Amino acid sequence: MTERIAVAMSGGVDSSTVAALLVEQGYDIIGFSMQLWNQRRINVDADGNPLPSRCCSLDDLYDARAVAEALGIPFYVLNFEDDFEARVVRPFVVSYLNGNTPSPCVACNSRMKFDTLVALARDVGAAKVATGHYARVQFNATTGRWELRKGRDARKDQSYFLFELTQEQLASALFPLGELSKAETRAIARRHGLPTAEKAESQEICFIPDGNYARFIERYLAEAGGTVAGEPQSPVAPPLVQLGLRRNLPQPGEIVTTDGRVLGRHNGIHRYTIGQRRGLGVTAGDGRPLYVVGLDAARGQVIVGPEEALPGKTLTATRVNWLALPELTAPRRCAARIRYRHEEAPATLHPLPDGNVRVVFDTPQKAITPGQAVVFYDGDLVLGGGWIAAQG
Repeated sequence: MTERIAVAMSGGVDSSTVAALLVEQGYDIIGFSMQLWNQRRINVDADGNPLPSRCCSLDDLYDARAVAEALGIPFYVLNFEDDFEARVVRPFVVSYLNGNTPSPCVACNSRMKFDTLVALARDVGAAKVATGHYARVQFNATTGRWELRKGRDARKDQSYFLFELTQEQLASALFPLGELSKAETRAIARRHGLPTAEKAESQEICFIPDGNYARFIERYLAEAGGTVAGEPQSPVAPPLVQLGLRRNLPQPGEIVTTDGRVLGRHNGIHRYTIGQRRGLGVTAGDGRPLYVVGLDAARGQVIVGPEEALPGKTLTATRVNWLALPELTAPRRCAARIRYRHEEAPATLHPLPDGNVRVVFDTPQKAITPGQAVVFYDGDLVLGGGWIAAQG
């Protein structure tokens, strides 16, 4: 009996090529796309038209369907808008209001795509869920654990986004592009005559196609009446002010230096992130540029300082998920990455009694940012990862 595989089809060239490769290899393929966000909601222009998006839009669903038709495989669209809002969008908004800088793509991969599709695959008799991620998964018979490894193409490696996967999810995951480069992927798509072969890549967050996070948060809060129901929130966010059509904004506050001097005012800490230099509207007085070095949600303060105030050598990671090992019981050397595009840096992991991990870098790292993911590597092996709770 031919093995059945469920393919997550986003409408891009990567997932399209995955489907084509697996059909070519003789598997019984079922294609699924997930409708995650109403593109006519919040991110619209003055006429109410959705802003152009190259990720998870209706056009992407049409492209995925066209690929499925070209390959002759069944294809289904699943509406998970409510789950996506609850698991990804709302935590994203709350995280910004609490002075953090979240990474919604990590949350979407683990809490939506794999969590949902692995369960769905079982329902349709599929043994695996295949995606277009540039990563690799293999079973280590010695440790008895499924391992996540980087994609062969270092420029496209996406293992950073997958660190939250469970052993069960890794056991069901298939990454056919893990051994390929992007150029090889496009060549395969062209060979199969796929309508997505020349499609441009998407870089933006799917529910914020123009990259304007602050405006999205303000509009989301306005739509929700100024609060995010049932979610913990900074005490300075409500009550929210009224400002014409752009109402319900988080309260303004002070821009202060690291020694407490007030330099100016801001219109909400959700507009700032650690390491930011542009758009501060304040100066140091000595000609040196200022950077955001901290966000104090409890006081509603944006803390600024010179560039030398940015580097830090330690951070605390919470909600740690281990992949290559069951737990961390002793200090361990690794290479840690604090952002997707950040270069890995040598560090030592120290287990804490509460299950958290203290990460101590050999050299200072710029812009350690609460809310971002930190992922631990041993060569191309993903040891695990967690969420940056605090610097120091």
